[in-house]
Amino acid sequence: MLEELKQMSFASEAEEAAWWQSHEDELLEEFKKATAEGRVGIGTVAKRAALPSTTIRLDPKDIAKARVQAAERGLRYQTYLKMIIHEALRAPETARKKSSR
Repeated sequence: MLEELKQMSFASEAEEAAWWQSHEDELLEEFKKATAEGRVGIGTVAKRAALPSTTIRLDPKDIAKARVQAAERGLRYQTYLKMIIHEALRAPETARKKSSR
């Protein structure tokens, strides 16, 4: 069934919802089998919940710029801001590694 799921495409949300509903029992058995085989792990939602959260205040103009730049990259602005912070925090480490070569 997993291979079938990878190949699925639906014409509408209603069609997809009907498919999931009509295959509930099969899907439940697949989940039970995967759990017994140890193939079920922590999903993205659980991983996100484990991460600490922080709040920062930003100038609305900076947020507007971030929204535009994020949209150009096809990202949400929060994801884009997180990426910028991550890159800025890694930059000194990268510079140190390059200078020690």
